[in-house]
Amino acid sequence: MTHNTGKDITVLAGDIGGTKTDLAVYSFRSGLRRPLAKEKFPSREYSCLEAIIQKFLSEHDIHIDRAAFGVAGPVISGRAKITNLPWVMQEAALAKTLGVQYVCLLNDITAFANAVAVLAENDLHVINKASPETGGTIAVVAPGTGLGEAFLVWDKTGYLAFASEGGHASFAPAGPEQIGLLEYLANRFDHVSYERVCSGMGLANIYAYFKNTGITGEPDCPAEQVPARQNPVPEIIRGALDKNRPCGLCQKTLEVFVSVLGAEAGNMALKTMATGGVYLGGGIPPRILPLLESGVFWDAFVHKGRMSELMKKIPVYVILHSEAALVGAARHAMTTRCTA
Repeated sequence: MTHNTGKDITVLAGDIGGTKTDLAVYSFRSGLRRPLAKEKFPSREYSCLEAIIQKFLSEHDIHIDRAAFGVAGPVISGRAKITNLPWVMQEAALAKTLGVQYVCLLNDITAFANAVAVLAENDLHVINKASPETGGTIAVVAPGTGLGEAFLVWDKTGYLAFASEGGHASFAPAGPEQIGLLEYLANRFDHVSYERVCSGMGLANIYAYFKNTGITGEPDCPAEQVPARQNPVPEIIRGALDKNRPCGLCQKTLEVFVSVLGAEAGNMALKTMATGGVYLGGGIPPRILPLLESGVFWDAFVHKGRMSELMKKIPVYVILHSEAALVGAARHAMTTRCTA
């Protein structure tokens, strides 16, 4: 429910991560398509979020009524700690810094999911063009650095977003090849979750499996040139999608990744009865659209036995909006009364 008091309420929204912090100001009058101000900050150069907020507000003379921040980490009793940063954030301290009564800290996937209800047609890439059920539950599956999952439920006034830790559910392999992958990872990790396979780290794990077991090889693989301590995922994706010199090892890695993503997106659709649609977010899906449109993803998505016909009727989209987490945090601040 939107709590509009009749004046033009402004909200400060944030997308807070270990590498960067995005801040933006939105208002009821201007809407969520046009921020009044927006900046990006390198998180590690600041001692705390309050320092970034103070710098941002000193450069923009805008009165703030409310605030909400999506955080890359768990939020418990109004308190959160950023993964890979020494920051500890508390709603009460942030409210004091801002001089406002309402501040919300929410998990970043919850912030991301909040944006789904306000995305425009050009913010989405359609994978399965089916008709969503009015008021039907919506599922969000977002592979990036990790695997975020959330869902939205209609409450007769609008959609409410809820976080999930479904990315940490146990990985269920499909077929001998993925069974071999599970066995390989089980020797390296105490628990093999979907996140171990269907995320940035998952792409690296799948690549390592094929490389180290000798199932496939490629003498000029671009990912081989990446130093051991650096992230090989960009090169794996580039090698797989390179039309002139494709890398077979990278192609095989991405093929398995897409199959697992399809299966898990289908799992999430079944668990939440997502007749309102499944939305793929995170940093990876927009970069691999040609593979998501292939039969590999779709076959895995609909391969649910007696539920296969139901799966074919569920719309599937890729979120292209690069600032969905910011928009979602702003929507949360505008529509929910959060007690600091």
